[in-house]
Amino acid sequence: MAQFTLFRLVAAALLFAVTYLGSGVNSAPSSSLDGLDNQARDILARATPAAPHFVIYSDKWTGSSSPPAASQLKGYNVFALSFLLLEGAWDNAQAWTTLSASERASIKSQYAAAGIKLIVSVFGATDVPTSSGADPVKTANTVAAWVKQYSLDGVDVDYEDFNAFDAGTGAAENWLISFTKQLRTQLPQGDYILTHAPVAPWFSPNKWGGGGYLKIHSQVGSLIDWYNVQFYNQGSTEYTTCDNLLTTSSSTWPQSALFQISANGVPLNKLVIGKPATSGDASNGYIAPATLATCVSQAKNKGWTGGVMVWEFPDASASWISTVRASSWPV
Repeated sequence: MAQFTLFRLVAAALLFAVTYLGSGVNSAPSSSLDGLDNQARDILARATPAAPHFVIYSDKWTGSSSPPAASQLKGYNVFALSFLLLEGAWDNAQAWTTLSASERASIKSQYAAAGIKLIVSVFGATDVPTSSGADPVKTANTVAAWVKQYSLDGVDVDYEDFNAFDAGTGAAENWLISFTKQLRTQLPQGDYILTHAPVAPWFSPNKWGGGGYLKIHSQVGSLIDWYNVQFYNQGSTEYTTCDNLLTTSSSTWPQSALFQISANGVPLNKLVIGKPATSGDASNGYIAPATLATCVSQAKNKGWTGGVMVWEFPDASASWISTVRASSWPV
């Protein structure tokens, strides 16, 4: 029933676009959404954007409960409030809850007009969901309910339970698989964004006893819109040149450069290059924006269109992404 309803809504939207936007009449409607009911408008506003994705996280307190103005985010199309934890919302995710419904709606409207999706990132470095025994299905239901309650466009899964992953038992992978499946039952694909933010080494084949992210991708990759891959905090010389970021990773983390991950079965355009905004935003893995722009351009010239993720605002803002995109997708 839900699928049929969504089909009718999308069909209505397409019919409207063809009828009115393609008619060539001079007195065009005031909005491309005119004629659609509120449910259809809401679905179309949340619809998952196509690649490239330009994602920025926000965990650091900036002195305001409101997210930054859309003008400060020119060049990005996804803004991730951080973090929603097992115990509830913290930091800028919590700040979002302190705003009134009308304030949140106004911000969402401004972001939508600028082509920016507003999502929440869950877990981060603080939470260890598998090690702490959290039930993946119940946790997914709680996260999905929060996303809906606060009218967000989706969720990013920043799972960093390293002890569970390193144990090699498969517990971490199985937890993420169950969690992702349940999230998608509550946050349907096409209606809501669902991304994961694994560290790059978790894609190394034959490295993880539980199969690593290649197993996760094989099981639920079709449910994940894209991966915000953390190419940082993995060693002082890891992913710090265009070569070991894009084509040839080190023997410490074999086959975990961008094109190597793709060669092992992950669609190239689902892979978003994640980097810290400054050297102070991560232990290591920093690449200066102008140099990163060269890497991004090289990757695009080889057929990649995934996009770029950065940790975090306000250390990165419009000027940072403008520099990074300059040689590939100029702002």
